[in-house]
Amino acid sequence: MEDPRTNSILDEANRLFLAGKLREAITYYDKILDDNPKHVSSLNNKGYALSKLKDFENAIKCYDAALQNSPDDLSLLVNKISSFRKQGKFVDALSICNGILDNNSKYNIALYHKERILFSMENYDESIECCNQILNDYPENGDVLFDKSCSFVMLSKDDEALDLLERAISQGAQYKIKAKKSKIFEKLSNDVRFKKLIL
Repeated sequence: MEDPRTNSILDEANRLFLAGKLREAITYYDKILDDNPKHVSSLNNKGYALSKLKDFENAIKCYDAALQNSPDDLSLLVNKISSFRKQGKFVDALSICNGILDNNSKYNIALYHKERILFSMENYDESIECCNQILNDYPENGDVLFDKSCSFVMLSKDDEALDLLERAISQGAQYKIKAKKSKIFEKLSNDVRFKKLIL
């Protein structure tokens, strides 16, 4: 049974979080955690606020504390993956992804993190395999089409890369801007088709 006082503090903390007042939000999460150090939502949200402030070490401590009580909580696990990824701890992040996918091979959020981690580790073929799994269910997912396109650029498969980039851009103009700014696509900067795509 949730305590109404806890709920009202949590609501205020979440309101501050959504307003971008992360440090203030953390003080409210701490009020709850002072009374109930195992409060999973407060630990998760405090961890998320800390990760937004780039304090990944303490964010992970929050997730780990919450995971002691809820070891299979997907939100906690995904947030921990994200913090590891942002720190460049790709092996740790990949290990959690694989743990989730062993139990639920269709969990696309874990697959999405996995394809990005593999890309960062320069495992482009494996990253493409993860993209394909997501695209089987969501063939027009612009983010995944864009990521898959980047992997093909890295493998010097320019035609496939541009086909995918064209499909991504058809999902939204933001992918055109992303391609223009991306260092990955610099090697195609003189390609006529690429120039037309980003016009």
